[in-house]
Amino acid sequence: MEDQAEVRNSDFSKSMCSSNLKQDEVAIVMVPFPGQGHLNQLLQLACLITSSYDLPVYYVGSATHNLQAQVRANALNPSDIAKIHFYDIPTPDFTSPAPDPNALSKFPSHLEPSWDACMLLREPIASFLSDISSKSRRVVVVHDSLMSYNVQDVSSLHNAESYIFNCISVFTLYCIICLSVGMSVPLEEELLKKLPSLDGIMTDKIRDRGASQSPYIDIRSGDIHNTSNVIEGKFLDLLAQVASDQNKKNWAIGPVLPTKLDRISNRENTCLDWLNKQPPRSVLYVSFGTTTSFSDREIKELAMGLEQSKQRFIWVLRDADRGDIFTEEARKVELPEGFEERVNGVGLVVREWAPQPEILAHSSTGGFMSHCGWNSCIESITMGVPIAAWPMHSDQPMTGFLVTDVLKIGLIVREWEKREELVNASTIENVVRKLMASEEGNVIRKRAEELGDAVRQSTEKGGASRMELDSFIAHITR
Repeated sequence: MEDQAEVRNSDFSKSMCSSNLKQDEVAIVMVPFPGQGHLNQLLQLACLITSSYDLPVYYVGSATHNLQAQVRANALNPSDIAKIHFYDIPTPDFTSPAPDPNALSKFPSHLEPSWDACMLLREPIASFLSDISSKSRRVVVVHDSLMSYNVQDVSSLHNAESYIFNCISVFTLYCIICLSVGMSVPLEEELLKKLPSLDGIMTDKIRDRGASQSPYIDIRSGDIHNTSNVIEGKFLDLLAQVASDQNKKNWAIGPVLPTKLDRISNRENTCLDWLNKQPPRSVLYVSFGTTTSFSDREIKELAMGLEQSKQRFIWVLRDADRGDIFTEEARKVELPEGFEERVNGVGLVVREWAPQPEILAHSSTGGFMSHCGWNSCIESITMGVPIAAWPMHSDQPMTGFLVTDVLKIGLIVREWEKREELVNASTIENVVRKLMASEEGNVIRKRAEELGDAVRQSTEKGGASRMELDSFIAHITR
């Protein structure tokens, strides 16, 4: 991680005002939800726009979360980030409790105080939008669906419009809509039997928070999806059919992450240096995102499973984020005694922030054991890496099913229905061996690589996703 003090003091981190806007310009305002997976995707989109189009982009959030987005900006070009105007909104203080690794549910309830605080930002956001509106031809707000309440005052500005940026897979969004209104999902019978239920994916409080955004969602002028027609074309078409308002436009512009990572893969980093010494497609990358905490028992089983598999691995071993990642040290997770010595040369355990997109893009990486957050999945799909899917909460069970059963580019580690059972070392060992060292694994890997090629091509000039992005920019600058 970069030196935080340096980032705090750097020019682009300071709250920017709108005084330098030209009167005829269209200003784009990003309003992310304060969770790493959400902050990251809107920062990637902001960089995609600043690198390709001459438009001012504002990134609006609490000082803490704006800083978090910047210090964790994986694989983004610093010169693109430097063009973004980060606007720090005063946010009420919130508690930052530690996660509970022994909780039966993996849902990160400990983050709720920070989410509660972010629901109090309507007035400062309205004031910022009003200021920008008076100085530009049009204000285009791109926001997380969970921030719909906070940006509702867009509707009172004569020259402003808003678009929801969807941070989850279209398949997941479509399934949730179908299941919540009692419609069946149009899949083959065999697949329907295996489709995960929505039971246990989140707390009632979070479900209520999502529902509380509903009255403000229809203010938007359209939807942007961080996916590609190449990945989810069928489900984009199906989603359009169930949309409550057929007149709203949809753009599938993903992946918004950089797809050419050669520029940074030469930089010094423990993970990348270690990968440089490994054979092609031989390493399993193991990471469960920023909202998962494992108990000591679960860590022991995972460690034993990786060791017994005899496969090479990089394991990012970190506790879940707190609401404010800069507050206190996270718990240092203990590994079985002698584990790191025994796997030396075969496995690498990393406890700091890891350059995930570059790891996935590295030629030595041949698999990814993941919680199946959409950030991780879209990165893995784009880089052509198959996934050992181990979903934990929220959209992850559906996304895991998309990966393993619809796209067929992965294997399931444990079924969602067994989410409260301990996953033992032999289960982990078997999945790792199957993915990394079997004929079935090779077939899955080849399929993942072919899909990755197609996805990367879709972001090139003339590709489906690039044309969708150009179409969105043409629409908002009309």
